[in-house]
Amino acid sequence: MLYHILYPLHETISVFNVFRYITFRTAYAFITAFIISLILGPFIISKLKKYHIGQNIRTDVPKNHLSKAGTPTMGGILIMISLFIPTLCWADLTNKYIWLVLIATIGFGIIGFYDDYIKVIKRKSLGLRARYKFPAQVLVGLIITCLLAFYVADSRIATRIGIPFFKEIYPDLHGFYLLFALLVILGASNAVNLTDGLDGLAIGPVVFAMMAYTVIVYLTGNIKFAEYLNIPYVEGAGELAIFCGAVIGAGLGFLWYNAYPAQMFMGDVGSLALGGALGTLALASKQEFILLVIGGVFVIEALSVIIQVISFKLTGKRVFQMAPLHHHFEKKGWEEPKIIVRFWIISIILAMLSLSTLKLR
Repeated sequence: MLYHILYPLHETISVFNVFRYITFRTAYAFITAFIISLILGPFIISKLKKYHIGQNIRTDVPKNHLSKAGTPTMGGILIMISLFIPTLCWADLTNKYIWLVLIATIGFGIIGFYDDYIKVIKRKSLGLRARYKFPAQVLVGLIITCLLAFYVADSRIATRIGIPFFKEIYPDLHGFYLLFALLVILGASNAVNLTDGLDGLAIGPVVFAMMAYTVIVYLTGNIKFAEYLNIPYVEGAGELAIFCGAVIGAGLGFLWYNAYPAQMFMGDVGSLALGGALGTLALASKQEFILLVIGGVFVIEALSVIIQVISFKLTGKRVFQMAPLHHHFEKKGWEEPKIIVRFWIISIILAMLSLSTLKLR
């Protein structure tokens, strides 16, 4: 909105020409989101406490979690507000990719909100049942993938995917693209959701992943950089850097209150929304497989659950003391802050490795 109001003034006042630069608007989207998050944080926490929107703790988790019972949850609302306002203020709202990622974020956020509502307000520990939750996720995922393939992306690359380390290999999946894209979005959304089990554990890797995708979407949307790096040029994708900057600012602002010991948890409203946004960014930038590296922590957490379930059903034995993986380390005696920081370190390393693949072709 500010972009549309202030940039046209550059014809008479040259200083407003700075609004044309994505880097400038990304930086201020980050700053705006961080400030909004810091200011609104105490208000959101007080309201969550007032209406007794506190976390219910399962009895099968490590005992140290029992002390967290009643901690305000659904703090993802703060993240959503803090990323939406700066994106709408600083981004070019005629850009289709911006609306695509906002629709994905709010779509999965609504599913998460309803899941949290059932858990916390209705006091049903299982939340939204899988037979309703999964179809809802599939519906939102299909809307996003169809919009991307048939309306947002250039028809020449709409159903193509990028392969890391190869210069000229961009296979066209044709009709199978919708299924592939759906798997990317659902996988990312649920993987982030599974990782959200310790104070700051999920939001840290999300922030690092968004930093990596800030670089990726900017390079992808710049024809000169894209040609130099031999990556697909996606016209208009660079504008997504503003959204990424807003998520980073909102995430760090939320972490201010979510750092150990947490004053509030993000809940499914935050984790499902952020995961859906990550999946959408991967698809929009045609860097889908790099998400496996950037989001390596989320992948490992999700795989630990899958492996645990398969092993128990086939053999009656558990591979891990408890899944997801972070609970396994808790059971082994690791302190919560140690697990969190080490997972963050891994996320930073993976983000750096993922960026190196852009040149290693």
